[in-house]
Amino acid sequence: MTHYRSLTADFAVAPQISTSDIPAIKDAGFKTVICTRPDGEEPGQPSAETIGDAARAAGLAFISIPVAAGHAPSSDAVIEMQEALNTLPGPVFSYCRSGNRAGQLWTLATQG
Repeated sequence: MTHYRSLTADFAVAPQISTSDIPAIKDAGFKTVICTRPDGEEPGQPSAETIGDAARAAGLAFISIPVAAGHAPSSDAVIEMQEALNTLPGPVFSYCRSGNRAGQLWTLATQG
């Protein structure tokens, strides 16, 4: 499985995953996968729909909250992340190209 970094006991971030990573993500105890990467950022990148279908087939919750590279997450994205964290089961595994946007969005959604 792709290397991931835990920000808390219930939230981890990682670089881009593939459908073959889903079983290991589930085996690691995660219950929800959140994609923060827009589709089509680079050639060959699996779509959020492809990852979401694999995650749901494995019994995991999935949501896509895309954040464009080089831009701060929008207030709508922050609200979506807050709602996801409050309603979807944890622990949560979130990914983007490098894991940085996933972590930034989590930080904005959970601060004060």
